[in-house]
Amino acid sequence: MRQSMKAKSCIYPQPVLIIGTYDEHGVADAMNAAWGGVADFDKLIICVDHSHKTMKNIFLKKEFTVSMGIRKEVVACDYVGVVSANDVPNKLKKTGWHVLKAEKVDAPVFEELPLTFECTLMSYDEETELMMCQIVNVNVDDSILTDGKIDVSKLEPITYDSVYHKYRVLGDVVGNAFKDGLQLK
Repeated sequence: MRQSMKAKSCIYPQPVLIIGTYDEHGVADAMNAAWGGVADFDKLIICVDHSHKTMKNIFLKKEFTVSMGIRKEVVACDYVGVVSANDVPNKLKKTGWHVLKAEKVDAPVFEELPLTFECTLMSYDEETELMMCQIVNVNVDDSILTDGKIDVSKLEPITYDSVYHKYRVLGDVVGNAFKDGLQLK
């Protein structure tokens, strides 16, 4: 038996994205944006309310970083989502994160988050609050690499479960992409 439910976006997995910016004084900020994903091979799309300090910083600089939230940092990742830099300007201090400058954009990289996309702003639609991001560099810590490639089991990215309001870790390998389906060909 199947049921109809009201329209809602319960898509799995939903990545936990941490957006990093600098303000006009060079102060680093981070926010948790759990509504985003891949838009193309070198683009991300993220839904972000324009009232966030992060969006003010992005409008100012047009450059920012997007990191994957990870298991080890779940508390800090949630914290930067529940506390606004509009109210607590130095909120990063509580996370314990170490800030490095990104290689290709004027934005912070958080050392404790090993996968970071360095981005520029392509567009922002104020009505839908959708931000299109151009990836200009992928900054990866060696700790999550296997044979020079990102190893998701080492990364341990967290996803947001919007139905139960929980964070979950991406799971086990269950198949081989572009191969297993060939059995039915």
